[in-house]
Amino acid sequence: MPQTYLTHARVVLGDTVLDDASVLLEDDRIRAINPAAAPGARELNLQGQYLMPGLIDLHCDAIEKEAEPRAQVLFPLDFAVAQVDRRNAAAGITTPFHAMSFASRDLGMRNNDTAAEVARRVRAFRRHSLVDNRVHCRYEITDHGAEPVLAGLMEEGAVDLLSVMDHSPGQGQFKTLEAYLQYVMGNHAYSREEAEAAAQRKVQEREGAVDRIERLLGQAHALGIPTASHDDDSVQRVATMRNLGVRMSEFPINLDTAKAAVSCGLPTIFGAPNVVRGQSQSGSIRAIEAIRAGVASCLCSDYQPSTLITAAFAAHQQSALSLPQALALVTANPADACGLTDRGRLREGLRADLIAVATVAGMPMVTRSWSAGRLVFSADYAPLAAAA
Repeated sequence: MPQTYLTHARVVLGDTVLDDASVLLEDDRIRAINPAAAPGARELNLQGQYLMPGLIDLHCDAIEKEAEPRAQVLFPLDFAVAQVDRRNAAAGITTPFHAMSFASRDLGMRNNDTAAEVARRVRAFRRHSLVDNRVHCRYEITDHGAEPVLAGLMEEGAVDLLSVMDHSPGQGQFKTLEAYLQYVMGNHAYSREEAEAAAQRKVQEREGAVDRIERLLGQAHALGIPTASHDDDSVQRVATMRNLGVRMSEFPINLDTAKAAVSCGLPTIFGAPNVVRGQSQSGSIRAIEAIRAGVASCLCSDYQPSTLITAAFAAHQQSALSLPQALALVTANPADACGLTDRGRLREGLRADLIAVATVAGMPMVTRSWSAGRLVFSADYAPLAAAA
């Protein structure tokens, strides 16, 4: 690829913002920041927009809605993978971890066989993809049948992140039985009788879960696959998960749990939709409160890719975080949490995953996305203004 010279940008570095600065891209790398000149390079004037690292999204299950927009209405999987790839490029997410749930008795996308096939299709599509698509496999610990499926996927190299979750009623996300029943009826079109039967199975099938978790996490660690726990709801749960070998805490339910995770070295992950909406959909801690308390390490888009850049700017505006610190929640911190040393920062020699952001109708909007130096998304708004 020819060199690309990005000029007149507000360049976001790890600890500062350079006004009216430039960045030179060569092949798939960041060649130079504020070079004296770039003869022969293709120039793009960013007109005062922010230029920052591409977003890294550790957890997004939007792929489920691409494949199953309505309960039991399934689109071809290759079509769904291609569409979610385009959505991420437009959202400025250059490294998405597509979250797939393995919960054998669930219908649709959360069936083990279907989830495994989606994971394989994501990997197969990478040679065509706009962004660096990765696979986040979520193991429902009450499911006996998922263990061999996940073990096989890990051996195939089809898993980039493994998390363990317990969606049985009475703890975690579903603090009451009724909360669980309402979720299942609403999301899977179950009758109340079917939902109650599912709840009973969830509780009964927790037996032997610790042994299954230990085996899967042990395999993940041996293969160098990052691991996380989901919906930790107490200091004790954090300690248990850490002792089992988990390396991140996704969506801790309350402030004490988040503090416990951070204090024992576990990065925490909160949902960007929570920041944008100002509240959790399940009644858990508001993500902005965790950010203000200094116990939010990362933000993820959870189920809506477009919220990630909006939430990062909101974190800056609604807390004491500087803009570089707020943007680290969706760039450098997720990279560090997963050991991705070649991205997440705008630094010479690193992978040229970059985005340009402007303010449109008062909102931060991605106008350009580069993945490994390749322009994969471009949009021109009128009138175009620099991000505020």
